[in-house]
Amino acid sequence: MSKIRQERTADHMQIILSELFLHAVSDPRLAGVTITQVLLDRELLHANVYVNALGDETREAEVMAGLESAGGFLRREVAQRLDLRAAPILRFHWDPSLRYADEVNALLDRLDIQPETPAPAAPASSDEEE
Repeated sequence: MSKIRQERTADHMQIILSELFLHAVSDPRLAGVTITQVLLDRELLHANVYVNALGDETREAEVMAGLESAGGFLRREVAQRLDLRAAPILRFHWDPSLRYADEVNALLDRLDIQPETPAPAAPASSDEEE
């Protein structure tokens, strides 16, 4: 399988899953879930799907339980819409990258960096004028 097709299929799968969460999934545990990344293996049989609940880290267990129960439905819908020979097995993972970004921003906000003061200009020497 070409790397380009693999990436294109993963991107398409991310769009399909996002649309399914918006319009087809009625489980309240999955409200506000965002697909942050989809990684497919070379044979397009296994997909690692990274999700987050838009900065609400307290919902991790709830969201993962909802994904576990909706996994079969999501797999069937993705396979139908992608028109693949075999339906990829979806493995959902919590994506901590949003939490890490918040921590980095908090660290940067706490830094107390003073602006650099410009060095005083040196007086012109008499050698330059001659």
